[in-house]
Amino acid sequence: MKLLIKGMVCDRCIYVLSEELPKLGLEISDIRLGEVLLKETEKIIDEQVISTMLHKYGFELFYNKNQKIISQIKSAVENGIKRQLDSGLHVKFSTIIRDELHRDYDSLSALFSSSEGYTLEKFIISKKIENVKEFLVYTDQSLSDIAYALGYSSPAYLSNQLKKYTGFTSSYYKRIRRDKLAVMQDHLQND
Repeated sequence: MKLLIKGMVCDRCIYVLSEELPKLGLEISDIRLGEVLLKETEKIIDEQVISTMLHKYGFELFYNKNQKIISQIKSAVENGIKRQLDSGLHVKFSTIIRDELHRDYDSLSALFSSSEGYTLEKFIISKKIENVKEFLVYTDQSLSDIAYALGYSSPAYLSNQLKKYTGFTSSYYKRIRRDKLAVMQDHLQND
């Protein structure tokens, strides 16, 4: 992924970013004035976190036309997940993205993949998995309920995807929930 950065004017700017971007878990492939090339990774990159760090040092992300479209695609995915959770009905992300951006889905998917370094499908899955983790840790919903709410064909399929994308099972996240509740109970009893 290539980041175009306003305000990089000297070698010190390169030095600052070469120190700060790795702190965000990003690996730099190449860096030069106005441009940082990040190594390809499976990890989803949060542009807001990068933008906040850059702003702290007087830099700013420069968005080209494609980056604006990528941002709109990501927003459409978020809206689709929210719509699915609110309505309980299965949504087709290709239709949502096509309808919100008024462009052909296949070309948008290809643009997303070439710009982000991972497929749009992987992005959608990762966003769903973020929701799954939150539900498991912060609610008492069963994996079946969560699978149904997010449009998975079965709890087993969701369980497999969770393990594949996070390396952990649903019981791991449920254990986190139990531990949090136990700590809260201890605090309440000690007060």
